[in-house]
This record gives sequence, C-alpha cells and structure tokens, in this order.
Amino acid sequence: MEKNSIFVDINYTIKSTLVTDTQLINDLKASKFFPVYLLSGEEDYYIDVISDYFEQHVIAKDFRDFDQTVIYGSDTNMSTVLSYAKQFPVMSPVKLLLVKEAQAIETKEWELLANYLQNPMPQTLLVFCYRHKKFEKRSKAYKAINEKGCFYESAKIQDYKIPEWVGTFANQHGYNITMNGAMLIAEYLGNNLGKIANEMSKVFINLKPGEPINENIIEQYIGISKDYNIFELQKAIGRRNVLQCNRIINHFAANPKDNPIQMILPSLYNYFIKIMIYHQIVDKTKAASTLKINPYFIKDYEIAANNYSLGKLASCIGYLYDTDLRSKGIRNSGTITDGELLKELIFKVIH
Repeated sequence: MEKNSIFVDINYTIKSTLVTDTQLINDLKASKFFPVYLLSGEEDYYIDVISDYFEQHVIAKDFRDFDQTVIYGSDTNMSTVLSYAKQFPVMSPVKLLLVKEAQAIETKEWELLANYLQNPMPQTLLVFCYRHKKFEKRSKAYKAINEKGCFYESAKIQDYKIPEWVGTFANQHGYNITMNGAMLIAEYLGNNLGKIANEMSKVFINLKPGEPINENIIEQYIGISKDYNIFELQKAIGRRNVLQCNRIINHFAANPKDNPIQMILPSLYNYFIKIMIYHQIVDKTKAASTLKINPYFIKDYEIAANNYSLGKLASCIGYLYDTDLRSKGIRNSGTITDGELLKELIFKVIH
C-alpha cells in the first residue's frame, strides 16, 4: 500500500461477501477502508443504512462541500465515475464518491472498474449502491472488488422472519416488543424493512428506553388497530368466531384505505395454505419449523385445522380466487364495493 494511502491493509476473518452491515460500519468507525465498496442486493434497507453512514460520518461536515460527491447511475457512466475517483481531495485526507442507483450503469462498462482497481486512487473511497437486485458474480468487476475491495450483499429477508427482525430491531434500540406486537407490525407493514424502521422510530421517540412495546403502544403511535387487523381476522377465522369476524370485516369495509383488499387477500391465502400444510404434517412437533412460524402460534393453527377440513380449505382458496377476480372488475357485475366483497367472502369461509 502506498505510504500516503488512506487504506489499512486488513484481512477480514470472513470473506467480504459475508460481511454484515455492523462489521462494515465498525471498520469505517475504525478508519479501516477499502478503495471500492459495492453494496448490492434485493433488500434496499441495509444498502441505505450503510450508504447513509458513509454520507454522514466519513467526511467531516466542514469538508463535505469539497470532498464528498454524490452522483446517480442514471445520470452518468463508469468512465465519468472513475474520472471523479482519480481526483485528489481538497481539504480532507479522504475523498468520498458515492454512486447511488449504480444498477443503472450499463453492464459492459463495469469492466472499467476492474482495470481501475489494479491501481486505485490512494485517497478515494468509491462506493456503489447497486439496489433492487444481485450483482453478477461471474464478472471481472466482481472478482476485482472481491479481491481488492469490499463486496456487501443485502439479501431479501423471508416473510416468516420479519417478526423476528422486528424484535431484533427493537432490541438494538433498547426496547422489547411482544410477540403479538411484532406479528402485528409484520402483517400490517409487510416485508418493507425501511418502512418498518420508519414506523418503529415513531414509537422509539415517544417511549423511554426499556419500556415494553405492545399492541396498545403500536396502535397509539403507528396507528395499527390492535383489534381490527389481518392478524386478528385470521385468528377469528381459525376459531370460526362469527361475531369477531363480522366486527373486523365491518371495520375494514368502513376504512378501505387503511385496509385495502389487495393486502388482505394474499394474507388470507398464505394463512389457508399453512393450515393445509399443517393437516399433512405427520410429526406435529416439527410443525413450527415446517410452517416457518414461531412455535408460540402453533396452537392457533391446530385450532384452525380442527375447524377446517382439507376440502373446506380448498373451497376457501377458490373463494379467494373468485373474490380477487371480482375486485379487479372480472366476474363482477354491478358496482359491488371491496367491503361488500370481503363480507361475502368471510361469510362463505366461516359457514
């Protein structure tokens, strides 16, 4: 490494493709730098977390106008990026060049990066944010980055792991969240980690560290009803609790913007499929791992399986399919609303 280089000659104890966001940020805090970073993957949240850290902490605030540049892949090409990278810093010992939406750069141009890495600029940190998809690992650029730079891959978290992620996220910020609370957030907000993090920040700023987060807190600060949500609807359906089903569906029908049918139908489909799978599991002690759910909720599936035969569940799937088509204007005569479609669907399901 050149004498005036900002880079520390370090070897990760694990391959850079396995580097976590925490490891990467800890190295940045310790001023352990690579000449090039490629933040890639289908889960944008962690790419944004790392990118934000670069943007807010690597260059001193007073020097950012001189030595920090953000450009977008849709507005540039690799030749231009590398010409910026080869420029010397003005005020800071480090120059940061952050390339956002780097996936917009044409594939054939990435070979230029491999050439650049043969002799990278000693004072430049070049960071690519390659969002929404995986980077091609058979390319020369990947091999060069993996050898001389840092490659970080942000994998999409599977839906069934979202409640666990919510719990971990709360713990990292000094809070504990109930299992039902984590499930409620996961069901309502889906697998958009950025959205979940933003919504949970509303809770954190209103609670003292260590205060438990339950359904009442979630309803108060995020606005997800603890009584009228898809999670509670599934439980009511599983128990064939007609009164509770009707209460929830009437609430959904009265508040269609907060409870769109396009969110409800896929959740119910996944729920019925899991009950069908539960029916066919021979060793019920393995049901939680097979269904990929927390063991805390297995009792709910046991109750539902006792109340719904495989034949009835197949009919429920058919009802969902028909409701989906009608909600899209297919097979739908007249002006029936989504709320009315849901009421009709739940009546067929529980009777």
